[in-house]
Amino acid sequence: MNDSIKTVDAYYLQQAEPIKSCFLALQKIICSQDPEITNVMKYGMPFFCYKGKMFCYLWIHKKYKQPYIGFVEGKSIEHPALMIEKRSRMKIMLLDPNEDLPLDTIEMLLKQLLALYR
Repeated sequence: MNDSIKTVDAYYLQQAEPIKSCFLALQKIICSQDPEITNVMKYGMPFFCYKGKMFCYLWIHKKYKQPYIGFVEGKSIEHPALMIEKRSRMKIMLLDPNEDLPLDTIEMLLKQLLALYR
């Protein structure tokens, strides 16, 4: 196991509940979409790369204190669950860590974005 993977695991484990469980579930969901997806630390946050290209990441929204998925090429897709805020190409999807994850929506967005990368 390389150091970047260990760092990612440490990042998840240091989060408080329910964000820790939310991030660990999202990690499984994202990585299960394609065997070419890797989870590494970049810029101090857990990033998911597809064939080495930055694809999406997990973070906690400063204002809302909620976990979110940041989609690197989010500008390329439209969905009511996505917010652009002050970003030029990324969009984010805020998640409520106290609710069930909207699995169908997350997987649909991941599949749409993966299609752009392929």
